[in-house]
Amino acid sequence: MKRSIYGLTFDQLTDWLIDHGEKKFRSKQVWDWLYQKRVTDFSQMKNVNQSCIDVLDEHFTIETLSEEIKQESKDGTVKFLFKLDDGNVIETVLMRFNYGLSVCVTTQVGCNIGCSFCASGILRKSRDLSSGEIVEQIMQVQQHLDKQGNDERVSHIVVMGIGEPFDNYDNLIDFLKVVNDQKGLSIGARHITVSTSGIAPKMYEFADEGIQINLALSIHAPNNELRTQIMKINRAYPLEKLMPAIDYYLEKTNRRITFEYILLKDVNDHKKEAEELAELLKDKRHLSYVNLIPYNPVADHPYERSEKEAILTFYQTLMDRGIKCGVRTEHGTDIDAACGQLRSKQIEKEKARKKKKMQTN
Repeated sequence: MKRSIYGLTFDQLTDWLIDHGEKKFRSKQVWDWLYQKRVTDFSQMKNVNQSCIDVLDEHFTIETLSEEIKQESKDGTVKFLFKLDDGNVIETVLMRFNYGLSVCVTTQVGCNIGCSFCASGILRKSRDLSSGEIVEQIMQVQQHLDKQGNDERVSHIVVMGIGEPFDNYDNLIDFLKVVNDQKGLSIGARHITVSTSGIAPKMYEFADEGIQINLALSIHAPNNELRTQIMKINRAYPLEKLMPAIDYYLEKTNRRITFEYILLKDVNDHKKEAEELAELLKDKRHLSYVNLIPYNPVADHPYERSEKEAILTFYQTLMDRGIKCGVRTEHGTDIDAACGQLRSKQIEKEKARKKKKMQTN
């Protein structure tokens, strides 16, 4: 099976072309056709010599994702369900903000982190996505925008879709280099956010990368007992391991970190938890921001959305203690809003269809 051309960084593409007998300048031409002109076939690269097109076509493909479902919300959110070459499906989401267009990408087929509130973890990880498959999500969304004819471009990226990005670290880093490259999509590092559930060793590594990419940590609880109850990963990386990794990141980068906190009714949304969270973050509040997330209910999950009063009290408690925070604006509430929900639904439909077919045969 051919691999995605989008999986190569510019330097990797340059080295590959030279190794295959092409001149160095060809990489800039190919890169321009891929990311500026956004062609969908190597034959469309008009100023690239035929021998280069032939060798690219022999080893690579431009399209590895096919659009299965596209749901469009009243607020402009678009949720895509893409099928991969091996038949697996993933989700990608386009969201509209006053500051630009943001795309939430997926990094794995399924997820092994096992957060008890999350639709993404209903189905365990079957494999990592390649860097090319992650990049192509951005390209597919950008091509969707190009077809609209409104001269819009993807301006922001959040790596918060299905999977744990730091569990697919090398492909994640190559993806970031590709989309950030100034000769291509040129999406600014400060417009890209990577979210992790807290794989502490990789947080040290990420800090040492020396890139300006934003980091978000899914914390969701202010103490080990509660965090372990809703996030299995806390058994491996409890707060005693996680907080030093955060301190290292802040000291190394001097960049603000966002703490994601999903509010679950009568579980982690009391004033007591807000006070504990403020205490946990007090020595790093100058570089901390807490993103409070109202819960999107998921079928067969035991949690409910917190009451508005509880959300407001939680928010005010943090603010009163000097912790900057906000309540996330919701997008796509009239479609399958929770991450992984559309994918899970579609897989269940496919299972039911196959079962019915077997019964009728």
